[in-house]
Amino acid sequence: MITVITALDRVLILSWQHLLPIGFAVIFAVALIRYARALSSEKQQRLIHHFAIFISISVIAFHVYSIMYYEYNFRTDLPLYLCSLLGILIPVYTYCKKYWMFEILVFWIIAGTLQGVITPDIAEGFPSLDYFRYWIVHLGLLIVIFYSIFVFRLRPKLKSVFKSFLALQVYVLLMIGVNYLLNANYFYLNKKPESASVLDYFGEWPYYIVVCQLIIIPLFLIIYVPFHFRRTTT
Repeated sequence: MITVITALDRVLILSWQHLLPIGFAVIFAVALIRYARALSSEKQQRLIHHFAIFISISVIAFHVYSIMYYEYNFRTDLPLYLCSLLGILIPVYTYCKKYWMFEILVFWIIAGTLQGVITPDIAEGFPSLDYFRYWIVHLGLLIVIFYSIFVFRLRPKLKSVFKSFLALQVYVLLMIGVNYLLNANYFYLNKKPESASVLDYFGEWPYYIVVCQLIIIPLFLIIYVPFHFRRTTT
């Protein structure tokens, strides 16, 4: 007799479906970074680029599969949420390894993607495709950025905070246009996510958007502080 495991309901914070992938990612990231440090710079870049391609393929494959076998809704399902979009584009960064890209991504990923890891928004739990796609993207992006910090030894500067903020405003304006055209809610600009998130503490629409804009630079500055002290002590 074959036992079929069906997808569970929305993933709950601090459940095993939440904590287990994080624990695995931490172990994998430490092992990957330790291994990469013993490689030549060329092999280091090739290693993380292949990993970034895996992230990108995972996102693209998920959406292709969804288009083929599910009722794909362009108002809700396009990979335009920040983390999904970064998941597709991250191989561009690992291939080019431009410092200005790092300046933007280090704050976007640590501030945004980390929040998605702490408060996951996954409608269907293990073993759904969306469950695996979500964790591959969010945890994978964090691994890429920490690899850049600890293997490539890249560090943001104070002006990187404002570069990243301005780049985020460009993305927000683009999403406002997309949301208007599709009557959508990408980047949660028209409605908060269904699952619990930090946005719940910032009031209803549009107040939570105003609050987020006001705290972005202070949040980015908090992320920058450890890098600043690291610079001054070396």
